[in-house]
Amino acid sequence: MSIKLFLITPPFTQLNTPYPATAYLKGFLNIKDIAAAQADLGIDVINKLFSKQGLADLFDYIESIDSPLLRRGAGGEADPQPATPNAQRIISLKNEYLKTIDQVMLFLQGKNPTLAHLICTEDFLPEASRFEQLDELDWAFGTMGVQDKAKHLATLYLEDLSDLIVECADPHFGFSRYAERLGRSANSFNELYDYLQQPYTYIDELLISLLHEKLEAEQPDMVCFSVPFPGNLYSAFRSAQYIRQHFPHIKTAMGGGFPNTELRSLTDARVMEFFDFITLDDGEAPIECITEYLQGRREATELKRTFILQNGKVTYIDNSAKPDYKQSQVGTPDYTGLPLDSYISVIEVVNPMHRMWSDGRWNKLTMAHGCYWGKCTFCDISLDYIKIYEPVAAKMLADRMEQLIAQTGQNGFHFVDEAAPPALMRELALEILRRGLSVTWWTNIRFEKSFSADLCRLLKASGCIAVSGGLEVASDRLLDLIQKGVTVAQVARVTRNFTEAGIMVHAYLMYGFPTQTAQETIDSLEMVRQMFETGILQSGFWHQFAMTAHSPVGLEPEKFSVVKESDIVGSFANNDIVHIDTIGTDHDKFSYGLKKSLFNFMHGLCFDYPLQDWFEFKVPKTKVPHDYIYNVLHDDAEYMVKLTSKIVWLGTKPVAERYVKSKKGRTFNMLALTFYLKRETITIQLAEAQGEWLMQFVDDVSAYGGTPITFAKAKALFEEAVAEDFEPFWYSKPVTVLKQNGLLAL
Repeated sequence: MSIKLFLITPPFTQLNTPYPATAYLKGFLNIKDIAAAQADLGIDVINKLFSKQGLADLFDYIESIDSPLLRRGAGGEADPQPATPNAQRIISLKNEYLKTIDQVMLFLQGKNPTLAHLICTEDFLPEASRFEQLDELDWAFGTMGVQDKAKHLATLYLEDLSDLIVECADPHFGFSRYAERLGRSANSFNELYDYLQQPYTYIDELLISLLHEKLEAEQPDMVCFSVPFPGNLYSAFRSAQYIRQHFPHIKTAMGGGFPNTELRSLTDARVMEFFDFITLDDGEAPIECITEYLQGRREATELKRTFILQNGKVTYIDNSAKPDYKQSQVGTPDYTGLPLDSYISVIEVVNPMHRMWSDGRWNKLTMAHGCYWGKCTFCDISLDYIKIYEPVAAKMLADRMEQLIAQTGQNGFHFVDEAAPPALMRELALEILRRGLSVTWWTNIRFEKSFSADLCRLLKASGCIAVSGGLEVASDRLLDLIQKGVTVAQVARVTRNFTEAGIMVHAYLMYGFPTQTAQETIDSLEMVRQMFETGILQSGFWHQFAMTAHSPVGLEPEKFSVVKESDIVGSFANNDIVHIDTIGTDHDKFSYGLKKSLFNFMHGLCFDYPLQDWFEFKVPKTKVPHDYIYNVLHDDAEYMVKLTSKIVWLGTKPVAERYVKSKKGRTFNMLALTFYLKRETITIQLAEAQGEWLMQFVDDVSAYGGTPITFAKAKALFEEAVAEDFEPFWYSKPVTVLKQNGLLAL
């Protein structure tokens, strides 16, 4: 008996690119000859809502209330409270929105680029409260290009409409999250369950109509919902509820990041009124087992990492005899069926890394499953998605990149690793260059010392444009307590290396880690201030420490001087733990000042402000010397090449010109080698024997067709051919010029 699966990402995740979970799973199912279709209901709802017909329906819906200026309640009932002036303004400008919406959406989809000029005249789009930010943001964006400015204005336009929806149609609406509050720290299923008994909201109606159409078209045997975030939990339940009521023969399953972290101790049987199966961790083997179970080829007791309902109770079945699949066995992600030309690029905020999340189409790939470090005490290192580390071979990664470029027509890649391994990044970069691929990519890393200046130059040459990494609390004591494995000085040097190579650096910053004092918070802010002032960070974001059940802090809180507020395990979601820091300070009050200062630092402002000025309460004076980061960067020890380092040349083959040099009555045969680089031309002069050896050497170790060799091998080859010591040659002025322009030791 054949089985057809329908893989769905419910609203809402990202607007600019598909969330990759269903594409990953479909790629695996292709290998197993299991029929599967996929859909991103989030982008489908957005495109239906933000169209001329969609907005006309929305305005009609709002005007259908007894008074057109009433707010809607959570379940759609009228609440006799007058609409705000902002909503009144948007409703009054209805015809302007209907006239412009289709063209704006085409522009954001990249199909109508010339509209940018009209948008930037600032008398084309109707404007409501979101546009009040413009005066404040002009200085932040500076002289941004016409396309970028138009994207930002169009984003504000959509956010105005979003505000109208929240006020008058559906209070839970949000572009990248829907009813997120109902999924956050929901130890009890009661609130979400009660809400699901209410009438459909306006957005629910759109969602369900699209779901119905797709179910009729696809005729699946099972629908699998990927739920990565709290913000698409509610819509997954709402969709599954509809399937149970109107397509009872279709089985439903849920997997993804939310159940993986939140539902591991699920006991509430009411959840199984919506889903037949809930899977944990990597989905390939569990879904294959469920498919075989539905085909009658496997017993329920042979399912893998799956919750089912047995005898009225939620039962977890983990058949350890069924192995998981290696990363080399899961295939290439398959985006077939997703409307790749319908995603929209928006520019919401001026944080450059956050912009990358929302602007542009990115093919998602993973260099390695899990984390090669796996020690950070705030992280869920006890769970398989972190704990089980398995890298993918560089050649296989490059193969998958080529396949995705052919499939999607896009050459941008976001590697969604927990922390991409430096050695694998190096090998992938070399493979990209060897194949002559023209790609753009970015990823998440650890700021470890392996990222030398030369490695960063190689990554840049292969198309790497940005990295993000955890600086966390910029305090060596707390970094040690976190077991981050780095120091502030080391992070500074690594971020300098990336920055000088032309790769943007974003730092994840943390405050409120257990035992953190007010002094350490202010000292951490000073470190961050200096890193932006010296230009080695371009982007950052502060987040407050959250204790999770699967982290070392959550598992052994007494080791970190924190106390759980309650030991009660809920029947639904259990991950975030409310805790009391018995030693540290009141962390909440630092939030606004940290974020406000960072916003200014990111734009090169207010470095001379006393740190006290960012806070409305008394804070300690920093104990960090004002030139600490500057000194760290200038005290860096001279880089000595290891014998095992691989030598690579990123430039072209030189053009040689022979000449004779006379000095003090003696003549020397010389070679002038001219290298034509992308942006400049350099010429070096060497003795003839040295020059001839170097010409052949750079060709042999070229990243575009040669083979890297070790420093030790290069030394042996040089000394055999030239009969001179290699070190004086390697550290000479002419070769140093080459090392500054693409002769790398990795």
